[in-house]
Amino acid sequence: MTDSGILIVGSLNADLVVRTDRFPGPGETVRGSELATLPGGKGANQAAAAALLGGDVRMLGAVGADAHGELLTGSLRRAGADVDGVRLIDGVATGTAMITVNADGENTIVVSPGANDRLTADDVRGSDEFSGCAVLGLCLEIDTSVVLAASQRAGADGATVLLNLSPYAEVPEELLAATDVLLVNEHEASTLLGVDVESVDAAEVASRLAGRGIRRAVVTRGSEGALVFDDGESATVPAVPVTAVDTTGCGDAFMGALALRLAAGDALVQAAAFAAAVGAYAATGHGAQSSYPTLAALEAFRATR
Repeated sequence: MTDSGILIVGSLNADLVVRTDRFPGPGETVRGSELATLPGGKGANQAAAAALLGGDVRMLGAVGADAHGELLTGSLRRAGADVDGVRLIDGVATGTAMITVNADGENTIVVSPGANDRLTADDVRGSDEFSGCAVLGLCLEIDTSVVLAASQRAGADGATVLLNLSPYAEVPEELLAATDVLLVNEHEASTLLGVDVESVDAAEVASRLAGRGIRRAVVTRGSEGALVFDDGESATVPAVPVTAVDTTGCGDAFMGALALRLAAGDALVQAAAFAAAVGAYAATGHGAQSSYPTLAALEAFRATR
């Protein structure tokens, strides 16, 4: 791994995707498309996004000894990520995510963690994958104890700890204390900070973040762009307008791109602007990893905007 290396410690899931005109109500059955099985999982998506853009990326996680595990590790290899740190576990299924996508490109997701739940804090503490890591990317689709152990290990080695607080859960204060950059959407930020982020100004958000010990953060706001907080300074990053086809994995694309540019030495606001373009690009295609751009594709996309 180079001195701008990225390590993602997180989940790998097979995405089972069905498209339908509208989401069913309680007790209702609606007709859907043919089932598609695609590589996913927040951790794997983030690793793939960064690797496709040219990053030096390693993945640390776990899959089952099954076809879905082969699908996931194969997809990461093709993206350019190193998967030597992905454990292969007999007797347990690879994680899966059941995803429904409606006509507006919005989605609902139910996750069965499978092998992801077999990754332990001891696996992290004993791993060689942290060597040369400049940025550690984390999310909450694996056990919090593993996330905390990874953050503490990376922090001790001098790496930047980038935490995506998704899917949202209450986390121990020591995890927030070990986090260098927090990535949340506006709903997650509102829950974390105890205030409706949409209804207050940036100074109030910054004050509440500081009250939780968070100095640097990116709060994504969908079509409204993102708020960036960096050691007392705040800025707004505008959204890149697109017609959304499928929003599955767009947040993970943003996260992977943010990790890439932070590892390269960008300021947080510059990294967030780059990530916003990657997230927007991902919304124009179907699936998660299958919609992510290479650097050449992204540059062509940005030239038209």
